[in-house]
Amino acid sequence: MKYQRGVALSGLIFWGIVLVLVAVLGMKVAPTAIEYFKILKDSKAVVAQVGPDATVADVRKSFDKFAEIDMLEFYGNQLDISKDGGKIVIEFAYEKRIHLFWNVSLLIDYKGSTAE
Repeated sequence: MKYQRGVALSGLIFWGIVLVLVAVLGMKVAPTAIEYFKILKDSKAVVAQVGPDATVADVRKSFDKFAEIDMLEFYGNQLDISKDGGKIVIEFAYEKRIHLFWNVSLLIDYKGSTAE
């Protein structure tokens, strides 16, 4: 006697819906993660470019130039700039709210530092 093999229509529909929801979530979250990594990369580039005697205004101005090139909506005035052992350290933290559907949103807290 042969046994039937395969996928039931209800199972196919269920897993199709799950796959679509995961794909939509990924497509909405990926741009914010890419933006975070660009901000971190630009912060590290600014620290490498400016000297240890640079002022806070110089660091912010330099970051704004990098942000303009990468087309970021994140500006130098949102950075926390300090010195640790004579080395400039840039830290930032911000929230990103991603609307998913109806009244459901995803809130992600991004934090980064050049000290790591």
